[in-house]
Amino acid sequence: MINKTTLFGCFIPLLLIILVSCSGKDEGVKMPVNNTIVVDADDTKDSIVLKAAHVVPTANQMKALEDEFIAFIHFGPNTFTRKEWGDGMEDPKIFDLKELDTDQWCKAMKSAGMTKVILTVKHHDGFCLWQSRYTDHGIMSTGFQEGKGDILKELSESCEKYGLKLGIYLSPADLYQIESPEGLYGNLSKATERTIPRTVDGRPFENKTTFEFEVDDYNEYFLNQLFELLTEYGPVHEVWFDGAHPKRKGGQQYNYMAWKELIQKLAPEAVVFGKQDIRWCGNEAGATRDTEWNVIPYQEDPNAMNRFGDLTVKDIGSREKLYEGKFLHYQPAETNTSIREGWFYRDDTDQEVRSVDDVFDIYERSVGGNSVFLLNIPPNREGRFSARDVEVLEETGARIKETYTSNLLSDASEIKDLTDEDKRDYVLLDTNNSIEFTSEAPITINRFVIQEKIDTHGERIEEHVLEAFIDGVWKEIKRATNVGYKRILRFPEVTARKFRFKVLQSRYRPAISFIGAYYYESRPPQLDITRDRNGSVTIIPEKDEFGWKPHGANSQDVMKANMEIRYTTDGTVPSKESELYTRPFEFDHGDIKAVAFIKANKGSVAIETFGIRKNAWKVIKTDSRHGEHLAEMAIDADPDTYWQSGKSGESHYIIIDLGKTEEFNGFAYTPQKENAEGMMEKGAFLVSADGNTWKKVSDFEFGNLINDPVTRKHTFNTSAKGRFVKISSTRIAGGHSGLSIAEIAILK
Repeated sequence: MINKTTLFGCFIPLLLIILVSCSGKDEGVKMPVNNTIVVDADDTKDSIVLKAAHVVPTANQMKALEDEFIAFIHFGPNTFTRKEWGDGMEDPKIFDLKELDTDQWCKAMKSAGMTKVILTVKHHDGFCLWQSRYTDHGIMSTGFQEGKGDILKELSESCEKYGLKLGIYLSPADLYQIESPEGLYGNLSKATERTIPRTVDGRPFENKTTFEFEVDDYNEYFLNQLFELLTEYGPVHEVWFDGAHPKRKGGQQYNYMAWKELIQKLAPEAVVFGKQDIRWCGNEAGATRDTEWNVIPYQEDPNAMNRFGDLTVKDIGSREKLYEGKFLHYQPAETNTSIREGWFYRDDTDQEVRSVDDVFDIYERSVGGNSVFLLNIPPNREGRFSARDVEVLEETGARIKETYTSNLLSDASEIKDLTDEDKRDYVLLDTNNSIEFTSEAPITINRFVIQEKIDTHGERIEEHVLEAFIDGVWKEIKRATNVGYKRILRFPEVTARKFRFKVLQSRYRPAISFIGAYYYESRPPQLDITRDRNGSVTIIPEKDEFGWKPHGANSQDVMKANMEIRYTTDGTVPSKESELYTRPFEFDHGDIKAVAFIKANKGSVAIETFGIRKNAWKVIKTDSRHGEHLAEMAIDADPDTYWQSGKSGESHYIIIDLGKTEEFNGFAYTPQKENAEGMMEKGAFLVSADGNTWKKVSDFEFGNLINDPVTRKHTFNTSAKGRFVKISSTRIAGGHSGLSIAEIAILK
């Protein structure tokens, strides 16, 4: 290792590193680290940045970050109604579960490398998946196990068997309690002294802890249910609250400070999502920020706040943002999305499932971008994960293990203490200095991992670069911004013996706890299937800056030399014997599946559903138009353009002439992604033979558009026939006015 005496005895311009034991202070600075630090009125910009460099995670937050890859389970009446959001008035018996296999869930999650699972024990519909004492609206009123079933109990036992941590999602919003005549939500009850838990004859608690809170009826109900969940199902490691509020009634307020006190007492190892411990990443599509700071400025003390807003803007933790805060608080993000289109299971035919490439990419961007990856896997109506989902989980886990098990720098003597899994040792750098390391033999890498010692020294690196010594000179391989808990750099493969990690800018002396170099064996690329208005289909590799073309060669040249694309139009999975794609081809409607092969290696299957071709379509009429977004842009087969109606109210329409009479059984709506405005949440689909007399075919509803603006499909109960179609909006997402449509497809 480095001679510490020499370091203090002379000046070394290139490398100044001090190996120290784990401590809560930096040498030469008398500022203690803390989870929340107050910004004083007389603080300068420099002192604010220095304070930010000393904000650290709590022990529970640190463990949550180390969990890295965790699971969400959305399961309930929506699984059987095929809706994303229930209305709270569903008959519990609609939850027609016959069997349950939580062991299968946990085995699949464990194979993916997941460490924790969060179950939606109560979604916004108020339906409970456990045997609650305080309501009959739940599994106790279904036929599952003659009303005695308890999904949370079975999952808890499976988690213990497979070594997974357990979390719970308990929705603060409760449509059953809102809509029921005797519902407690917003019933205008007065806040009075209440004892938690409320005793129920015949069902005593083993845990004899009690609380006294001054709360109203609904908060008492909520606290009683929290008590059940946190005392009867083993240790709970995360309590998940979201900000969804489908309806408000009676001015109902949530007393989070009472909830917080109960959680901290009964589940001392738990982090709370949506509050002071863990925050939302700002979308539900798996998108990540290039710079994800976990030191967040607040105007109020976050430890005393009853309500937290969503942090959805691009920049939440830069220096400029820090200067605006009165409190600096450590609050890591969860990057959440679903393995399927939507949060609940609908079917295994039309509901799209993410590819392994996609899930692995989100894993590297989220875990390797200073956040936690929370992936939802919804069980099907047989109480199991579907086979496609399990296959993706297993292959994702195999890729993670294959890529990140062997650290190719393990023999680099200069950083030996930084290449093992023991994060207690660390290296403390002087600002803007670097670390050089040499492998015994040349190594080929395309992944690089760096971690800071955030539990004792905070997040400090603001910009860094990785270089390799090639042909006698240092060459830049990859440049990025912050590091924090973990940064995964991805780049075209490079071969060298000597590498250098340089900190270009930092908030204070960075403490490095881990360095690793890895090689990811590139797979054939994911494919992009598109079709123009005339029905001409093109299949090409998706754009990828680092993955399948390891030497940065021109994609078309690589494709011609090494890769072939096979496709099908009959619904079957493509094989080596399927049709070879060589040039664009004509296609009317249906599913196209395609896959890339490079020698024996097979890529992920791409699937695209196309409606009736649009070459004869015309927009006959709309209610209005805003700006340059013409009506024809809704049918131009280009999802990057869109029609925008006028921005008054939520009721708007578009009428399309299909050119001839067609029979069809559904339609697809693609929202515009330029901003969150104009997304069609509810509406009606009408059909006409002459464009004058209309017949309603179906009402429709699309959920979660703003957070996940992907194409949504709606299938009719019976097929429709006509030449003219009218799509009319009745509700716009997010309370916005005006309707926007990037693309409409008519499905046959």
